[in-house]
Amino acid sequence: MEITIKILQLLLSLSILVIVHEFGHFAAAKIFKTRVEKFYLFFNPWFSIFKFTYKGTEYGMGWLPLGGYVKIAGMIDESLDKEAMKLPPQDWEFRSKPAWQRLIIMLGGVIMNVVLAFMIYIVMLTVYGEKYLPTSEANKYGISVDSLAKEFGLQNGDRILAIDGKYVDDFNKIPITIILEEAKIIRVERDKKEIDVVLPEGSLGKLVKHQSPLFLTVRVPFIAEAFPESSVARDAGIQVGDSILGINGEVIKYFQEFRESIQQHKNQDAVINVIRGADTLDIAVSVPESGLIGVFPRQDFDSFFALNQKEFNFFQAIPAGMSKTVDGIGGYLKQLKLLFSPEVKAYESVGGFITIGSIFPAEFHWESFWRLTAFLSIMLGVLNLLPIPALDGGHVTFLFYEIVARRKPSDKFMEVAQIIGMVLLLALMLFANGNDIVKLFR
Repeated sequence: MEITIKILQLLLSLSILVIVHEFGHFAAAKIFKTRVEKFYLFFNPWFSIFKFTYKGTEYGMGWLPLGGYVKIAGMIDESLDKEAMKLPPQDWEFRSKPAWQRLIIMLGGVIMNVVLAFMIYIVMLTVYGEKYLPTSEANKYGISVDSLAKEFGLQNGDRILAIDGKYVDDFNKIPITIILEEAKIIRVERDKKEIDVVLPEGSLGKLVKHQSPLFLTVRVPFIAEAFPESSVARDAGIQVGDSILGINGEVIKYFQEFRESIQQHKNQDAVINVIRGADTLDIAVSVPESGLIGVFPRQDFDSFFALNQKEFNFFQAIPAGMSKTVDGIGGYLKQLKLLFSPEVKAYESVGGFITIGSIFPAEFHWESFWRLTAFLSIMLGVLNLLPIPALDGGHVTFLFYEIVARRKPSDKFMEVAQIIGMVLLLALMLFANGNDIVKLFR
């Protein structure tokens, strides 16, 4: 059921993005009185799920959910309609329009992707506001780290002060900041002293591949919140609301450390030290082979931390939405840059539809859906501007050449370039989705 919900969210998001992107081309073409022959959601090799014609344009839905397209008359695109290009140019064809008009038509899709992200952010900020965990609050109990972070030199209880000399206000953005800024030094407070943790060579590549939310997390006191159906902790006498202090007299009052330490007592009897009200109790527990005693910690962050909540009215959300859009574009450009970093080797982590689908939550949640759709809209816009034939960016590159050189590339050149671009895109798609499949069997 979870997989079905993720797939449905992915398809809905892609449908919105494709329609908006192609509408950008469609609207710009119509403004300059250029005929649009087809407008399709998804591709339709051999057959369409449905189609109809209205005012000379065929609208339809294909069966292959790899994108969509508009077929503009007189343009060499993925249809490779060579016969039509042999006919004399008509006033209503793309090739008959001035270069600046053709440039706007080709940029229409990308512009609409950026506009969509901007509009989504405005509405989200107006409706939901902005809520995040400040790093200053996350430092309240110090951080919790996993094995990779320990390998880098971080420790449980460290307090994050700066990444390469810059303070990151949103705690949850620290890992992505380390990656995108290719950070070298993490400044922390440890045992009331400030020290610099110098990231070892190759750390960024390991972090990109790691993709674990446990790399850096907040550390919270271990307060019993609930028990599963089978629980040795409950059977031994631990109750909801008990504060766990440690094991066998060793002070371990944070959940993350307790989870690691209890694993060392598998198939053993252990004494769990707890506080209940004003009393300190020692409760004997037989730890099973799994190393799990069956107790869920309190996970209501609001009870431990003061989250930063900011409300926006519509007019305040406009500049804030613009800022988030610009930051999103800049962030994604930095991600693309990592693909060419020999240290990071981010290309090994490039994913296809499985990776994209996995970022959606297992339960439908409108705020998460629109936030991810805004991100994907920015991603689609940036990727389409890459100077690869068959993408909008390839056409834009050739149009800039035409404007500067004052002559068009030949139709034959455009046909060959289109074929090369389609082969490159197909190869990239196979590589990305191949990475997904390999990850499934690791």
